[in-house]
Amino acid sequence: MAIENQALLQVRREIQRQRPYKVGVPSGQITVKLNQNESPFDLPDELKEAVFENWKEIAFHRYPLEQPDKLAKLTAAQIGWDSDGIIIGNGSNELTYTLGLTFISPNAKVVLPRPMFSFYERVVDIFGGTAVSIAPRENLQFNTEGILQAVQQSAPAVVVITSPNNPTGLALPLAEIKKIAGAAPGLVLIDEAYIEFADEPSMLTVLRDYPHVILLRTFSKAFGLAGIRMGYLVGDPALMREVIKVRPPFMIDRFSIAAVNAVLSKSRLIRDRVDRIRSETKRLIQALQQIKGGHVLAGQANFVTFRVPGNSKEMFVKLAECGILVRDMSGYPELAGFLRVSTGTPEENSAFLRALMQLLSITV
Repeated sequence: MAIENQALLQVRREIQRQRPYKVGVPSGQITVKLNQNESPFDLPDELKEAVFENWKEIAFHRYPLEQPDKLAKLTAAQIGWDSDGIIIGNGSNELTYTLGLTFISPNAKVVLPRPMFSFYERVVDIFGGTAVSIAPRENLQFNTEGILQAVQQSAPAVVVITSPNNPTGLALPLAEIKKIAGAAPGLVLIDEAYIEFADEPSMLTVLRDYPHVILLRTFSKAFGLAGIRMGYLVGDPALMREVIKVRPPFMIDRFSIAAVNAVLSKSRLIRDRVDRIRSETKRLIQALQQIKGGHVLAGQANFVTFRVPGNSKEMFVKLAECGILVRDMSGYPELAGFLRVSTGTPEENSAFLRALMQLLSITV
């Protein structure tokens, strides 16, 4: 007779109703992976060697610092901010949990414009908050008026704006972000994971005027370090001193610090890669816009969200059978029928477009 696990009864209800976050990958041989908005460029071998050489000098038996102060100062110098207003974390997702723990009390209201990276709604739910969901405009642009109305009516503890937005790639003009920040009574979190690819300026340019605003950034996208898991928060130093209280010590390992330090020392390499990705993104947008009966969201990120004639799920599977992995966006109600393709190398993008056009000529 099986023994009942009584600990299962103690799992919080907010956790019981969650599902593990998983990125579905179809079976088959994938040769072109364009489904997770990663950089198509790995670090150059010589840069990896420099990281490994630095790693040899590290004492494995010693704890790292509570916070990597030198990296915080280097990051602050790169963006023109105060180092005591920087918190380094294990990727933006982990930092989102930190902010949830800091600001989301049970039943606290959190304004979330749709469609938005689903992780945010998960975090709100896990910490017992109430998501105030704002539908987009008909063209899937941000509904600024709806957001402002929700702020006025619900007095939220937190407002989250992701710009450029994942999953659409669309960016909210800085003037509209400032309106929302000016109206919000609590924290305004601006997720700028894709800001390096955007035409719109960063909120960083006016951040000193809004001490209740925190920026969330990552080294995964433009810097090509998705495998390292490093991100950072930018905000008013007084606010950061509160956020840091919930951070467990020794969270950032020395290898990750060495990798980010190496990349930040190569600003010209990063700028060149960002320029190449932006150019290839425009090429993808222009090619997809030529498809009759399709629809393309001309965003400002390192991916393109689009719809083609026919069944998007079938197209997703057929592309996978051709070795091309993109993302099926049908999990978002507003994006039913849409797919999303990350910007790859020129060769990868050409392979995707070639496969897509061949499939369309057969199925349309």
